[in-house]
Amino acid sequence: MKHVGGGEITSYGELRERLAFYADDDYLVFAKKGIPSERPFVGVKIPTVRSVVNLIPSKYYDVFLNTPPVAFEEVLARGMIICKLPYDEMLKWFDSQIDYIDDWANCDVFCSGVRRVIQKHLDEFLDLKVEGLLWAREEYTVRVGLVMLKCAYVKPDYLALIFDRVENLGECEEYYVRMAIAWLLSECFIKYPDETLGYLRASRLPVWTFNKTISKICDSYRVEAGVKDILRKMRK
Repeated sequence: MKHVGGGEITSYGELRERLAFYADDDYLVFAKKGIPSERPFVGVKIPTVRSVVNLIPSKYYDVFLNTPPVAFEEVLARGMIICKLPYDEMLKWFDSQIDYIDDWANCDVFCSGVRRVIQKHLDEFLDLKVEGLLWAREEYTVRVGLVMLKCAYVKPDYLALIFDRVENLGECEEYYVRMAIAWLLSECFIKYPDETLGYLRASRLPVWTFNKTISKICDSYRVEAGVKDILRKMRK
């Protein structure tokens, strides 16, 4: 990552100029290949975007949040600003960020940031936001809900809810929803193998999603080889 210097960023034009300054041609090629966004890319690595955002004084956040983002990195920056806000303020901007997400990277980075804000409000946030996301029609909106479950709710008190919601979403055909289900269930298995194995044995997940879940679990170095052998024999 390039060292990010310079003074405070107080206008959206300055943000765009700073992002352009740190553009990396090689990363631009990589990002375009790996991130299926319809937005233009500047070619700035995610940690560098975060460092640029850290140069924005909090008193200017509203200016940036009220300016519609254009580039992929601008959506990233907007999400990072929202995740710097206190919980109640973050809630006010949360839905507007979902409207700008059209790729897995912006989804996952945003969810990771939100996780840190909601730690003392898990039940409330689940009811206010996550549940609605899981019933949405848009692929990446549903993915945000699933990745939020993965980031913040893989805990004993929420396992039954996770398994129920995943089962309800089992017939979804969107690729990034199915991948998120597999990722979520693999995290559940790594932390709570007995409970998750019990769910998998009884689940009615489609073959593709079920087998991808098994593959994700087996990819983890935190799962013992003998357990992986048992799981591989469960493939459909």
